[in-house]
Amino acid sequence: MTHESVWFSRPRKYGKGARECRVCSHRAGLIRKYGMNICRQCFREKSTDIGFVKVRLLRPPTQPTHSTLRERKIKESATYSY
Repeated sequence: MTHESVWFSRPRKYGKGARECRVCSHRAGLIRKYGMNICRQCFREKSTDIGFVKVRLLRPPTQPTHSTLRERKIKESATYSY
């Protein structure tokens, strides 16, 4: 048996070796969600063509800390002189 006949002798029907990117046939970094089977590099290039839109969520407002409330009271007392 030569090296060429042994190298791909095992059938690849399941597992990482069986899956590849449908655009560039790369095997690493696959996005398999929704049955896309696209590597992450091709996904970045083709995402707008596919219809994905990047959504940026705004951060929720943070709760004021105790020190922040204390600073507000000091500022308010400084502005209102009795």
